[in-house]
Formats: sequence, structure tokens, C-alpha cells
Amino acid sequence: MADGAPVRRQRVRVPMRLVSSPFYSDVAVSVYVKVAALAARPEGCEARSVRIASYLGLSVASVERGLKELTRPGPDGFVELRSVRRTLPGGKGQSALRTVRTMTRTEKFVWLPVAASEDLTPRQLRAYAVIVFAEKMGIALTEGELAGYLRHRSGKRAGQPITAAAAGEVVDGVEAARWVTVQRRAGAQGRHRYIAHDIAPEAVVSGGELVADSVLKEVQEGAEQPVEGVADGTACLLVGEGSGVRVGEGSLANRELPMTDSPDDEGVLISPAVGEVPVVEAAEAVENPADAEARSEGEGGVALRAGEISQPSSKPNGEKRSSKGRGASPRSAYTGPQLGMSPEIYSVLEPVHVLLERVTNDFVARKIAREVGRQLREGTAPDRLKHRLAARLAKVSLSDIRDPGRWLLGVALPRWGCGYQDCEAGIIWRTGAACELCAETVQDRFAARQRDQRLDQGLCPQHGTRPGPSGRCADCELDAAIRRPAQVPMAREPEGPERSSCAGCGCRIFLTGRAIETGLCKLCRDEADAPVAVEPAASAAPSMPVTCSGRDGDTLCTRRALPTRSVCLPHRSQELAGEVA
Repeated sequence: MADGAPVRRQRVRVPMRLVSSPFYSDVAVSVYVKVAALAARPEGCEARSVRIASYLGLSVASVERGLKELTRPGPDGFVELRSVRRTLPGGKGQSALRTVRTMTRTEKFVWLPVAASEDLTPRQLRAYAVIVFAEKMGIALTEGELAGYLRHRSGKRAGQPITAAAAGEVVDGVEAARWVTVQRRAGAQGRHRYIAHDIAPEAVVSGGELVADSVLKEVQEGAEQPVEGVADGTACLLVGEGSGVRVGEGSLANRELPMTDSPDDEGVLISPAVGEVPVVEAAEAVENPADAEARSEGEGGVALRAGEISQPSSKPNGEKRSSKGRGASPRSAYTGPQLGMSPEIYSVLEPVHVLLERVTNDFVARKIAREVGRQLREGTAPDRLKHRLAARLAKVSLSDIRDPGRWLLGVALPRWGCGYQDCEAGIIWRTGAACELCAETVQDRFAARQRDQRLDQGLCPQHGTRPGPSGRCADCELDAAIRRPAQVPMAREPEGPERSSCAGCGCRIFLTGRAIETGLCKLCRDEADAPVAVEPAASAAPSMPVTCSGRDGDTLCTRRALPTRSVCLPHRSQELAGEVA
């Protein structure tokens, strides 16, 4: 590519169900990427299948087969591609207008460069998509796991995954195309470590041989080299001439629509920490010590310090770096002593050595070393800090890190978590269990967001239901009724005269008249007055008993019997009650 030519940076979101589902073939993924990029234009995707095939370097039949798979409902009922036939008023047919399905907010997806669909074969593109997704999710991918996503499409083993050896050959092809860098046996438990690139690789053809620069140089320079000496009609795509085979037939979506990139790509990195804000103390400024002249410098610009291994300076002795630039202060360049880094700090920074080499400012490099030393002095284990750097570097792409020093100080080195020192991004480092404080903080923040959302929607903030005429929902009224104590009715005094019990028989009587004086009911009063009235007749009837013949339990009743009966009034009442019953 000539100097000044644009870099192919356009990317599209691809549903992960399309990559992982065996229902879709490899060519369907390539066709989806290209159609989604073309559909992002204001007029949509109007390219014919012949034009799409020329963009991807595939046959027309393969593209039509991929379009057919995308327009059919998948196993879960989703249709990834909509195609609308169009005809001019005169009856002349036009190419179909194709649009992709709008993905849901909770659906898994992966960002894929459009240039990768042009440079890679369909099977290599699918493997590249799996590698990108695993890298973003922090998954240590193996060739055996990658082989589970790549399946045979014909023959006796159609539908079955390919072998791990075949998957390794596919990865070698992606690496040869320089869309992936494979670090052999550099991952956990001796696994390969895959680093995916989202910028189209550079290529320089000299004398018929492909000369490849380093991946880091490609990312830093961000430019592409032209491909020369390519014969017409070959399947090799011309770099810088769009996505088509011939010059001038490139896809407009590749050159004029950067809007399909993620709107969040240009923003700052957001910390995925839970709990409190990142626990990091402000680094102190680097002063020029009074005894700076006493420090000796060795050959090659190496700052020598007793008991430490120093790293060579990237600038020759005596050369000063200019601090002037965009956003830089007009102060003079840093003239302090050169950086000397201890072996322990240098070994801790081993996962990010590739970024440390790109830090050209001695002041920033010194701040990085001091921050590592401070955390080690405060009790942070070296393996814990090393694991933190490796894990956070695996979640980003090297091309996304524009300022390595700022990223190391602001993203990689700070401890994320709550105030508990052993908490590492919501996980207790020694036990591996989830941090309860961070979990409570996450729940509180979720409850606060849910409450604000419900208030904006006019719902009850506690239950999420519509409030009634009283301003409270039915659940709130029920909770208030449960918390409200029951009202016990007060005992009322009976109206009328005062009541009491008869001193003779124990029945309830009104205290009126003679009952107030005697405390007896009428029958008991009559019984008390009876001996005076019947005494003259006692001689006439000597056979009638004078004392009651009844019993009160085991003892004889001592009350006087009625004149015409052998029992007293209470026992007569009991006899009458028995006869009625």
C-alpha cells in the first residue's frame, strides 16, 4: 500500500451463536461479516452474490449457499439475514436488499475485522473468531477445544469435529496471514498463548517473496505496504484496493464506513472492578537527588546501582528526550538519573515486557517501577502481582493500548476490589472464594440502579408494580397492614344497675331494692323468711322433714327444706333442670 493509504480498520459484530453453532457452515460466517459491513451503509447491502463472491475470493455457489443458510431459521428460531427482492417500475429486476438481524443486549457476540474475511479462508476466519472471543473472555484456549468449533462438511465424517492436529494447521494458516500471534508453550500448563490482532497486517512483496515485519511494529506504525507483482485474475486480493479482486471494485463499506466500529472503541478503558474505587496511591514525583553526580554510568547507557540489575537505556548517552508534543507541558525534558530496576521488579513485570519496551519516557518507567516496589513492600505477593498483569493484558488487544505507560499505571497495576487487602477484583486471593464485601457492594449498586429505573418508569421502587390511587401499590399496603398491630376492642361496662352474685345460691343478680341490703336473690330471701311463716303449721305436720334431704357432694345439706318438698330451693332447681333435660 502506498504511503498515506488508509488502514483497513472496519469491524462488525458477529453473533457468537453463528460462530459456535454447527448448523452454520464456515462460509456462512464469512458471508455474514461482509454483508453486515455492506448493510451498515445508508443505502444498505445492495451487492449481488457475484460481487460478494469477488470481495471474499470465493465461488458464487459458495456465497449463495452461505446466504441460504443465513436466511433460514436456525435451531433456536433466529434468522440472521433478511433478503427483500426489488423490481423497478418497468419490470427490470434489481439486486436484493439484505439486512442482518438486530442482536439483543444480553446476546454474546464478537467483533471481527472486515479485512479478516477477505484475507482468511472461511475455516480460518471461524478459528480466528473463536480465538478473539476466548482472548476477550480470558479463556486459555487449547487446540483440542478449538477443534470442537471446526467441523467436517462432507464425506463420512460430515458434522463431526476435526482433529486437534488439523486445528493446529488451521491456526498455522491464520498465523501465516499474521492475524494471530502464537506464543508457543507460553500459557498456563504449557498451553499455547494466542494473541489476536484487529488491524489488517502489513505486507511487502520483494522479488516474489513475502517479507513480514514484527507484529508490534505493525501495531505501532499502523500502515500497510502495497502488494506488487500480482498477476491479474489471481485469487490474491490487492491490499489497499478494497475487498474485491480487481482494482476499483472494492466494497465501499471497507473504505467509507468506519461508523460500523464500536462507538466505545475510542473511549478510555473502564475498570471491571467491583466494590470500591481502585486502591492506588498517588505516585510521588521523581526528584533529582543531590548526589546524582555520584552515580556512575557504564557503557551503553546502563545506570549501575549496587545489588541491582539495570536495564539499558533506549537512547544514547547525553541525548535528551523532548517533552513537547500534543498536550505536553512547556517544561524542560527530564534530566534525572537513568532508570535502574531491581531483578525482583523486572521479573514481576515479565508478562508486560512487550509494553515496557514501548515506554520511552524515563519518568513514566520510573513511576512504574516505584509502583511495583511499593506494592511489594506493602505485602503484595510477587506471583499475585504477576498474575494480575497477565490476566489484564489478556483482556485487551495490543492495538487498543495507545499509551503503554498510562495503561500500565492506570489499568494493569492498580488493585481492584474492596478495602480488604486480600481481595483481588472480588476474589479472595488466598482461598479463591468470592469476596462477600464486594458481593454486597454489587448488590447494593444493582438495587440502587433498579430503584432509579423503576422511579423513572413510574413504578413502585420496592416491588416494581403500578401504584394505586393512594400512591402505594398493593404489596406496599399489604406490608403496612402486616406491620400495623391489631386493634383489640376495649371492654365496655354494662348499662343499668350494678350486678353481683347471690350469697346463697351464687346466681347473678341486679343489686336493686332489698338485694342491696341482703345480697340475696328473691328465692333465697323468701327461703330465709320462710321459717317465720310456717312455724305455726309445724305442729300440724310433724312428719315433714325440716332439713333438706339432699347432698352437697359427700356431705348432707343443712339448708331448710321447702314447705311442700323434702329438699331446699337449690336442690329443687337441680331436680327441675334434670326433668327438663
